[in-house]
Amino acid sequence: MAFATARTVSLHGAIGHLVDVQTDVSPGQVGLTLVGRPDVTLNEARDRCRMAIVNSRLDWPATRRITVLLSPADLIKSGTHFDLAIAVSVLAAAGGLPAAALSGTVFIGELTLDGGLRSVPGVLPMVLAASARGVGRVFVPEPHAQEAAMVPGMEVIGVRSLAQVVAELRGDEIPEAPPVAPMSGSRLLSWRGAERREELDMADLFGLEDTRYAVEVAAAGGHHLMLSGPKGAGKTSIAERIPGILPDLTPEESLELTAIHSLAGALEPGDGLVVRPPYSAPHHDASKASLLGGGLNAVRPGELSRAHAGVLFLDEFPLFRSDVIEALRQPLESGEVTVARRDESVTLPARGMVVLACNPCPCGEYAPQVGKSQCQCKETQRRDYRARITGPVADRIDILRHVVGFTPGDQRDRFERRESSAEIRVRVEAARRRQARRYAGCSWRLNGQASAPALRDRWPVTPAAQALVDDETWAGRLTQRGAVRVLRLAWSVADLAGLDQPDVAEVNAALALRTGAPLMVDVLSRRVG
Repeated sequence: MAFATARTVSLHGAIGHLVDVQTDVSPGQVGLTLVGRPDVTLNEARDRCRMAIVNSRLDWPATRRITVLLSPADLIKSGTHFDLAIAVSVLAAAGGLPAAALSGTVFIGELTLDGGLRSVPGVLPMVLAASARGVGRVFVPEPHAQEAAMVPGMEVIGVRSLAQVVAELRGDEIPEAPPVAPMSGSRLLSWRGAERREELDMADLFGLEDTRYAVEVAAAGGHHLMLSGPKGAGKTSIAERIPGILPDLTPEESLELTAIHSLAGALEPGDGLVVRPPYSAPHHDASKASLLGGGLNAVRPGELSRAHAGVLFLDEFPLFRSDVIEALRQPLESGEVTVARRDESVTLPARGMVVLACNPCPCGEYAPQVGKSQCQCKETQRRDYRARITGPVADRIDILRHVVGFTPGDQRDRFERRESSAEIRVRVEAARRRQARRYAGCSWRLNGQASAPALRDRWPVTPAAQALVDDETWAGRLTQRGAVRVLRLAWSVADLAGLDQPDVAEVNAALALRTGAPLMVDVLSRRVG
């Protein structure tokens, strides 16, 4: 047969497109022509596939004209994972494979010159895309077999070489082949970061009752949070403990996050589904591409997407570059990141909690109390430092807390009962279960993601509470965006208290959380397990 079709997947961000690799072998000028908008790395596949077939002792149609079309032709193709599909389609078109054996199968893998396979990033989102389009079988490099098997109902065949793929398709005995090497970007060093975070507990913190409550509300509803205070007040200590009060990921969140880590090349062979919320704390010198996503060839997820359904902590936020700060507007508002280039636009999920921390001044010693400030900064320096967090960015942060640290009396109080992260997590889980029932069938899961029309029409607060929000808006103390965020916060406060509808007390608490005003004692006690 002079024509054959194999299938693979082209990734654009976290979205996979099924690609037909159509090969025609016919008389004409000898050579291989690759069409269908391939990039430079994909054009190099011609030589890789030819040498892999020859060195696997298989028949390469050396006296024929070979034309390979990557369809749809208007979609940009990039990546080395097309190699295996191109090679098997050439073999099938030349008569070396039964073309019918390629039906209903996706081929993923990079080829070496001796016919071996190499690992590639993004296998899980590719297999998810193939499954969504009715494909039931996939060939992947052996280290990715467990990763691909996370997709329900998919028959996964992990292979080491092109010769093994051909034998499997022919029904022959599978030959031996050397093991496939892990990806070159695999972790070579171990670090105790993840283990260390598991040892952190909210019970380690003294005082800070209103901040602890604000963090609990943020965790319950998935709200963004800003912590402001002098150095040493405990902002980083609080942020590091937030993952400990978050519940395990839902199956949907777990699969989404694992697919993102696969796309970023961060999954090790043998890694299973990510079940705990991630935590990321990039340095303030991080670039825009590393934080939001980008790359020279394929777009890779940034730290914001890798913290999807978890926590992204940006310490010393005013010291981040201005373009990075302004680029956070979209993900803070919509929960996704769009990386636009000349030829393509890629959208990545980023529905995690963003926690910002900043000092009141560049030196971090400023205090508003008379006689307690040791700040040596000039007023213009303090003003310029605060101005780096622009109004539109600050307006997208749900909760503001001024952290003043703990007093010596807090540490010496032997009768103070400090709640553990496990105790707080029970309340957060209960609040999220209420949200899951309320928002069943919606495109969002948490209060922090609920749309304004839905809150107004389907889940309104009481008339008296709505009148309070309206008064604050018309008085100019709240923007329209801020009013929506107050309503979202009110629902999170109500969910923690086990209430069916937010009233004036819950809206007052939400306003205090939104503006950074002190919380009343009765608010701190309105939590149920």
